Amino acid sequence: MEPIFSIGIQSLWDELRHMPAGGVWWVNTDREQDAISLLNQTVAAQDKNAQVAAIGMGHDLRKIIELDKEQGPDRIRIFTMPNQNNGLYFFTRDLLCSFEPENYLLILLCANNAWQNISVPDLQQWLERTHTWAKYHKCSLLVINPGNNNDKQSSILMSEYRSLFGLASLRYRNDMHLYDIAWWCNEKGISARQQLVLNHHHDRWQLAQQEETSVQPRSDEKRILSNVAVLEGAPPLSEHWTLFDTNEALFEEARSSQAATLIFTLTRNNQIDNIARQVHTLRRQRGSGLKIIVRESQASLRATDERLLLGCGANMVIPWNAPLSRCLTLIESVQGQQFNRLVPEDITTLLSMTQPLKLRGFQPWNVFCDAVANMVNNPLLPADGKGVLVALRPVPGIRVEQALTLCRPNRVGDIVSLGDNRLVLFLAFCRVNDLDTALNHIFPLPTADIFSNRVVWFEDNQIAAELVQMRTLSPEKWAKPLPVTATEKKIINAEHDGTSWRRIPEPLRLFSEATERTS
Repeated sequence: MEPIFSIGIQSLWDELRHMPAGGVWWVNTDREQDAISLLNQTVAAQDKNAQVAAIGMGHDLRKIIELDKEQGPDRIRIFTMPNQNNGLYFFTRDLLCSFEPENYLLILLCANNAWQNISVPDLQQWLERTHTWAKYHKCSLLVINPGNNNDKQSSILMSEYRSLFGLASLRYRNDMHLYDIAWWCNEKGISARQQLVLNHHHDRWQLAQQEETSVQPRSDEKRILSNVAVLEGAPPLSEHWTLFDTNEALFEEARSSQAATLIFTLTRNNQIDNIARQVHTLRRQRGSGLKIIVRESQASLRATDERLLLGCGANMVIPWNAPLSRCLTLIESVQGQQFNRLVPEDITTLLSMTQPLKLRGFQPWNVFCDAVANMVNNPLLPADGKGVLVALRPVPGIRVEQALTLCRPNRVGDIVSLGDNRLVLFLAFCRVNDLDTALNHIFPLPTADIFSNRVVWFEDNQIAAELVQMRTLSPEKWAKPLPVTATEKKIINAEHDGTSWRRIPEPLRLFSEATERTS
């Protein structure tokens, strides 16, 4: 009969504790001391005759493992592996050189952030190969992985249910340990989406509530967790509403939700990446029952930013100009919904999809063509929505180099180049109907006063065809920007207030040599 091992939290019920031979289980921890404590308690939880081997990645387990004479196995094999990627890649091969792992419990204690520099395909290949190896040799492998970015790690592992029999996270929050079980599969069945509160006393892990003896699904569908700014000063609308001062406090509370409505607020453009990561983590770890809404309180979202938030798992983005009454109606409209769009396991895929062009301002002609071609040929971006290519020819009497001094793109992804007496702009993720608004932001003077001719391309095939023509332009016809001196930088002293360009007043002191003498 094949052995059944146990993770070292004795008060857990069997569905969340047993690890039968032939599978791989994975537990992420925020802190290294929690990983070491879990390792010791897992060793102590095994029978006297159990066969156990512990492998330390960059750890000397002889100084870490504490054997108890009254509990745990009589003996344990200890191995050390280098804190290098090759140590992981040859992990199973090296073990077979030392002993036959059949009917063994293998515990791998990873180094801090050991997997952060390993690509997702390599991690998936390692899991698949290790799962096959454990099944063939009829042994159990428990991977304990400490690290400070385990939200990202857990999001990647959420789709590896074919290679992992169990995935859980042990998080430390506000003097409290939360044990999040994404899923746990053994001879007792499958349990998923469970969050338990653990106590840690005298190096022992146990459930905070001993009276819980069975897995009970929770329903919080009527609950609404919201940033306080969403209600614009109004009190909570019912007993189901809970208000938070910050998005971070809302995020921490939402990590235990199953089907609640979560409403984040966005006031500045620099909050987008952080909110996107929070939305992605919640959607990947807490499932499709959550209703996640982002309300824009000030005009700060571009089309690409909204696409990013929706791609990370938000059900809806409410624009800044929607009044509170309209906002509440939209919140009501998502009740009962199940999120069914695909969310990539790695958020960097979404970031590269919506922010692929990291250039801004003037670029040489060949660099400009290559950058736009990369955008057009990016399969992750929506068709005919990658941006607008504009060719502008200056009016007679103005050189194209002089027109460039008036061009001030301030968005990342807006690039410009000079060639064949034309100023060519590419505005990333700009819609063609917003082109005039975008040009008014870029040029402090009306474009009709600067340019006599304008040609626009906005479909992918149109832009690709024009790029073919642009690449035929010989380097002799490329143009360079005029050298800018300190005096020339102050020729146009203006700023854009969101509607139009306004000159900034400069104080001038009027005096004469005669008045200075008399004074």
